[in-house]
Amino acid sequence: MTPAIRFATLDDVDAIRALITSLLPMMTIHPNGEGAEQFIESFGVPAMQRYISAANFRYQLAMLNGGLAGVVAVRDNSHLFHLFVAQHLQGRGIGKKLWQAAWNDARSLGNPGQFTVNSSMGALEMYKHWGFEPTSEPIQQHGIAYVPMRLIMPA
Repeated sequence: MTPAIRFATLDDVDAIRALITSLLPMMTIHPNGEGAEQFIESFGVPAMQRYISAANFRYQLAMLNGGLAGVVAVRDNSHLFHLFVAQHLQGRGIGKKLWQAAWNDARSLGNPGQFTVNSSMGALEMYKHWGFEPTSEPIQQHGIAYVPMRLIMPA
């Protein structure tokens, strides 16, 4: 099954938040989210509405059978800000399809092939497979652990 990719609207905020919330135990240091309140607040309704409405954010959704399968967002045309796929659909290429859509959109808007991402520990190998390279050791702060990474593609 191939998901349909489309840009997000403010009407999608609740579905995006539900998807991200369902994945919290995979992203926070403590599965219950302890210490990650600032991170959790970053995808609350007001924050998500600001992101989707902001000119420097581009959100795209993967829709499958009428439901949200995944979401990708690029900030400032160069930082992979969000990339989440519903847990029961992971490993089926949806993340790659979202990344390709984000990549193509950013390139069409002038990105020369340079991207950054703060990878969760669980997504590290996926990003490495796509060509991203760590730029530091893992960082733990605000209840989450992540690895800053970058991708530089030849022009």
